[in-house]
Amino acid sequence: MPDDLAPLVTETVGDAADGWDTAGAIPVELLRGLGAKGVLCAEVAAEHGGLGLSGAANGELTAHTGALCSSLRSVMTSQGMAAWTIQRLGDRAQRAEHLARLTGGDLAAVAFSEPGAGSDLAAVAAEIRPDGDHVVVRGVKTWITAAAYADVVVVFGRYGGGAAAVVVPTSAPGVRVERVPSPMGCRAAGHSTVTLDDVRLPADAVLAAAGQPITMLTTIALTYGRLSVAWGCVGILRACLSAAVGHAKRREQFGARLLDHQLVARHVAELYVAERTATHACAEAAAAWDARSPRQAAAAVLAKHVASGNAARGAASAVQVLASAGAVDGHVVARAYRDAKLMEIIEGSTEISQLILAEHAAATC
Repeated sequence: MPDDLAPLVTETVGDAADGWDTAGAIPVELLRGLGAKGVLCAEVAAEHGGLGLSGAANGELTAHTGALCSSLRSVMTSQGMAAWTIQRLGDRAQRAEHLARLTGGDLAAVAFSEPGAGSDLAAVAAEIRPDGDHVVVRGVKTWITAAAYADVVVVFGRYGGGAAAVVVPTSAPGVRVERVPSPMGCRAAGHSTVTLDDVRLPADAVLAAAGQPITMLTTIALTYGRLSVAWGCVGILRACLSAAVGHAKRREQFGARLLDHQLVARHVAELYVAERTATHACAEAAAAWDARSPRQAAAAVLAKHVASGNAARGAASAVQVLASAGAVDGHVVARAYRDAKLMEIIEGSTEISQLILAEHAAATC
């Protein structure tokens, strides 16, 4: 990761993350500023205005952001996933148009899930229907991260006998974006329901790789999202480890530092192991990603499964160590406790990850 990126994100967030969490929003101009500097989709190539980071370097940037604010990291994941979807599924003209916008300050979200299609994305009912030199998009998408901020939403839906992804401006007639009220975690990530009521768009809004099976198209996008979430969980673990160690060194009980009490030291040790394990799983997945290895999808699922589970357990341990000092709405470990639990659900739940990994093991072992 370039030396100037981590300080840029640190300075941008400052001490505002707690306030964003309790208010449920990040200033949109701040997001646009980071987007215009290429930070929100840092793997986009320089020819499209991006930073051209490797998967490993972008992962460390994502972890750094996640340690500061999981809501901001969630927006970064959404922007990066939108850019990756356009990169993989769009043609040359679509890449040139849309990627330049995403590295120029426009914000994006990706819409998979629906009221009847969460883990089961094969059940997606949203429809992208050709109509002359236009398409008509109809459906409802739920829990769409960053949609509250987005200028465009990359919507996955049925298209003829297969599926497609279409780039939908949120300003288009028939688009309605409504925030999810009071989400448990990542409160400032802009989770929203997106209703598409016969939205009429030019046919070239549909990304070129249309007509393929829905599971193939969504896996392409989800692989990026899973790896990004995994690195974000590494950030959560690093923030929790730092907070727990700092508190355990300072706080005294029964005439000794908390860190000198064996049961507290156990929590710290387990947090350290969790962070190191998640980091190594993410590094291995990033290496597979950068090598464009055939195992990159399975490696991303493994990293997301390991990192999200470790983050949820690690955040609980951090709250236990800090006790009442960390049990305050907005505190870094309180935020981590709520945010990490959602990481076990988004981009494929723990149970879905286990099914995918079992299938991978059966096929390769």
